[in-house]
Amino acid sequence: MKIAVIGTGYVGLVTGTCLAETGNDVICVDIDTQKVEKMKNGVVPIYEPGLDVLFHRNIAQGRLSFTTDLKEAIDAAQIVFMALPTPPGGDGAADLSYILGAAKDIAKIVSEYKVIVNKSTVPVGTADKVKAVFKEHTEVEIDVVSNPEFLREGVAVDDFMKPDRVVVGTQSEKAQKLMAELYAPYVRQGNPIFFMDERSSELTKYAANSFLATKITFMNEIANLCELVGADVDAVRKGIGSDDRIGKRFLFPGIGYGGSCFPKDVQALAKAAESYTYDFQILKAVMDVNEKQKVVMVEKLRQYYKNDLSGKHFALWGLAFKPETDDIREAPALYIIDELIKAGATVTAFDPEAMPNVKAILGDKINYAADQYEALENADALLIATEWSVFRNPNFDKMEEPLKHKVIFDGRNLFDLQKMIDLGFYYNSIGRKLIS
Repeated sequence: MKIAVIGTGYVGLVTGTCLAETGNDVICVDIDTQKVEKMKNGVVPIYEPGLDVLFHRNIAQGRLSFTTDLKEAIDAAQIVFMALPTPPGGDGAADLSYILGAAKDIAKIVSEYKVIVNKSTVPVGTADKVKAVFKEHTEVEIDVVSNPEFLREGVAVDDFMKPDRVVVGTQSEKAQKLMAELYAPYVRQGNPIFFMDERSSELTKYAANSFLATKITFMNEIANLCELVGADVDAVRKGIGSDDRIGKRFLFPGIGYGGSCFPKDVQALAKAAESYTYDFQILKAVMDVNEKQKVVMVEKLRQYYKNDLSGKHFALWGLAFKPETDDIREAPALYIIDELIKAGATVTAFDPEAMPNVKAILGDKINYAADQYEALENADALLIATEWSVFRNPNFDKMEEPLKHKVIFDGRNLFDLQKMIDLGFYYNSIGRKLIS
């Protein structure tokens, strides 16, 4: 099939590359000339495990190409995916200006029937707004489909190639037939394609992310309570996770959720509910708790250092909001760094992938290490903010010399408590026994 993908951000690039992998001819469009030239030259602009292999293979085989020419892409395509940003506006609602602007531009170009697919995460009613734009600017028949993505950063290629489910919102039999044909190679093992109306599809995406954010936040609240009552959050997590009505996933406590999806989607759903005069109290509580959880480690540091962090120097392992990505959007590490700098402390950080992105924002406000052990040099304590695999089994003997003190504040519960006792570390984690 002939596919155009408008926008080569995280979702657009993964979508376009994975669609090309099953034999489709895909042309990706972006207004960033430098970015397009780099991609034409084989440079993958984001870090996502496994994406580079598919990217290079499909370029080499002529199925994946890039352009800044919107008309070129639209003229060649049967199906047009819009994978554009929907950032929070000033009031917290999703900003649809990129989506509606692209729809207007496409409407002025389109000369024959196309399926226009909203791949971006959008509020309920967006498909109707896109349809209205096309109706205003063209008489050509088009169908607007809602097809939300469910890609997890770090495993996005697998998520696209082997989805748990595909959700397609359309009431057009013609569009449904084309979308079923397009996604058939990805659901050969029997995972479902759910066809529904556009509004239900749009809400499904927000509901899924908001539920997962709620689950994470609930477990963080349990972890905080565990510390007060002397319980072990790991035991509680296993005890409730064995109930298949609850499930084991998203029950690991930590220092809050971040990234490009959960924060803005929870906020956008709560704001959308407000527009219908509905007070979504649970989501408001989730957002409030998560903001506090992002800096819970700083509160622990203040208690340990008797409310005086000035002059202290900390090593920080992890900057990305989660492992296997270079994405630092709403990353708890950035909130921690900000609070530490305000308190007069200094930071040396290491992250396997995210340091260039942080440096572009923070510059020389913090120091950057070549590896995790260099980051420990002359540090009063080690702080862990991201659960990269490389941090899970470090050489503790190698850690002792550069650290001023054997002190670790672990926001991701990476280490075994008994081992930390045996090694003689002060070890402060989330929702578990304090080792001192």
